[in-house]
Amino acid sequence: MTRRRLTSRWLGTLLAAATMLAGGASHARAQVAAPDDTAQAPAAERKPSLEIYGFAMLDMGYQAKQNDANWFDVLRPVKLPSFPDEFGKDGRWFSGVRQSRLGVRSSLPTELGELKTVFEFELFGTGVDAGQTTFRLRHAYGEVGQFGAGQTWSPFMDPDVFPNSLEYWGPNGMVFFRNVQVRWMPLGNSDIILALERPGAAADQGLLADRIEVQNVKARFPLPDFSGAYKASRGWGYVRAAFLVGEMKWDDLLADQFDLSGSATRWGINISSNLKLGTGTVRLQYVFGEGVENYMNDAPVDVGIKANPGNAVTPIVGTALPVQGIVAFYDHTWNELFTSSVGYSRIDIDNSNGQAANAFKDGQYALFNLLYTPVKNVMVGGELQWGKRENFRDGFTSDDFRVQFSFKYNFSYKVGG
Repeated sequence: MTRRRLTSRWLGTLLAAATMLAGGASHARAQVAAPDDTAQAPAAERKPSLEIYGFAMLDMGYQAKQNDANWFDVLRPVKLPSFPDEFGKDGRWFSGVRQSRLGVRSSLPTELGELKTVFEFELFGTGVDAGQTTFRLRHAYGEVGQFGAGQTWSPFMDPDVFPNSLEYWGPNGMVFFRNVQVRWMPLGNSDIILALERPGAAADQGLLADRIEVQNVKARFPLPDFSGAYKASRGWGYVRAAFLVGEMKWDDLLADQFDLSGSATRWGINISSNLKLGTGTVRLQYVFGEGVENYMNDAPVDVGIKANPGNAVTPIVGTALPVQGIVAFYDHTWNELFTSSVGYSRIDIDNSNGQAANAFKDGQYALFNLLYTPVKNVMVGGELQWGKRENFRDGFTSDDFRVQFSFKYNFSYKVGG
């Protein structure tokens, strides 16, 4: 057997393995680690390819105030104190490598079009792993022709709104969610997307959280969330409009004199844009809706409880919480070596009257940085960060100031293509 045939068989085996891995089924920075340049070649010239990519990244800095220790290396207004000294005294040093990333991407020509897959991890623990440095799935997604399936960016989200920041979590008022989904792209690209997504939501039992009647109410999602987006691109940039709609239900499982079952429709509209401005890019977004906090970058719950006066059987009801979010950032290129990002973001929630006085209502987020790229694939930078939290109705606010320094080393190895 010739060396060419051996190489061909080896490459085919790797591609098959990558494709199988990417078939399985949601949070971090939006930009992709390495561009997919195979998509630019004419169809007749495309060949199978496999790329291993990622980066090693160190973040360190000083936090002037305090926050939840499980989120020591990010600035999330929702994790700032809800009462004085909730997380101890002010002033802490932080260090971590949790932004580091590893991914595998493949491309394979087929009779239906180009089969693309991506399987990507990072080290930022969330959920039960909050505060830990541990592998966490970002993307497990594949697409061919007009259809895609797996876990990737929700169509309700515009990943290009994410600024070129060092801080990992990003603008709190941004729609940001990687979700399990099946999607249809009628034009064969992401200019138009329709998707069925995995539903999910969180609820705040508020002032009645210790009551057994409320503790026996369980959430149920009978239908997938339905989302879609349309993007219009021009020489000056683009404008994108996205929507989301879904059904949330909750069932009272306790046999007593009350019936606390109910339902609500979640919905949202997200308008976003990138505008070219000289040697920089303006990144903008405005989102509004009800019960879509699960899709937001930094929001606590989708449903709250409110009083239902005069009804002895259903004295309280659940309600989808209205939310608004804005993002306004500017990424600027000074020259071949230096870039900067500056901007502001905010999220505001209309709380229900059954929530506690110290429930999260409003969050603000801002930063400015200077990034230095001495050689290709190496970045060193510094960043000033500020965030603020406002409670529902007790008048308490808290804020945080940070300075962060980061060192990032990219890698990529590609065969085929």
